[in-house]
Amino acid sequence: MKFSEKWGQDVEEATQLALKDLKATIDEVEVTVIEEPSKGFLGLGSKLAKVRVELKSEKDKGEKEARKEVREEPKKPAKVKKKTTAEKDTSEKSAEEDTSEKSAEEDTSKKTIEEKPVKRKSTAAIRPDDLEDVSRHEALDFLRKTCEKMGLTLEITAKKNEECIYFDIEGKDAGTIIGKRGQTLDAMQYLTSLVVNKEKEKYIRVVLDAENYRSKREKTLEQLADRLARKVVKTRRSVRLEPMNPYERMVIHATLQNDPKVKTRSEGEEPYRRVIIELK
Repeated sequence: MKFSEKWGQDVEEATQLALKDLKATIDEVEVTVIEEPSKGFLGLGSKLAKVRVELKSEKDKGEKEARKEVREEPKKPAKVKKKTTAEKDTSEKSAEEDTSEKSAEEDTSKKTIEEKPVKRKSTAAIRPDDLEDVSRHEALDFLRKTCEKMGLTLEITAKKNEECIYFDIEGKDAGTIIGKRGQTLDAMQYLTSLVVNKEKEKYIRVVLDAENYRSKREKTLEQLADRLARKVVKTRRSVRLEPMNPYERMVIHATLQNDPKVKTRSEGEEPYRRVIIELK
């Protein structure tokens, strides 16, 4: 499967660069956020966003094109030809059968599209299935010492594979390490990523989670997107969401990218950039 990994000031910019590289549209690819951008923490400077954009399989692409052709193919005008009465009756009967069959095919195609919407690939920091337990790691020591100096009582475990290392935080002070809208958790993840990838040739993705916050937050954003999309359709007025980080904006965009009635766009500059939901 062809893919492209790109860096950018934010997730959207990196995604657009990858799309340009692949010469594809957003509907033809699956986007995975490898690294979220940051304006820095404790004076360590800013960090770019990194995404992996993969072309969907040729089978899925072929099915989509076939459905598009069924929906959009114009009816060709019949050639004018003089016919006998018998030929005319036979032709009319055949035309009726063809029209009936074509209508049935269109209805079936339309029904298939409605019942089987394109599933997006989750952009949340989800724990991979093939991770192995890690008992000793420099980043694990860094996290434990940092939390200890912050006066937090937490239990931190780690799992990893060749491409990712996942840190899970639990304990009574988990809410403190998460912070407002996960800002503290994101900052700690950024610092941990610096520790993990210091002087490394191959980039290792770092995921820092606390009490399953990442997946819970994604579900909350998906529900918010669906609810506001219905509001836009009902009131026929655009809705401006509160400022969000690039990862959260990507969840909103991905949730509504296949909605037939609304579209999304982002406006503003970090850290006040926000999503706008409006009618198509």
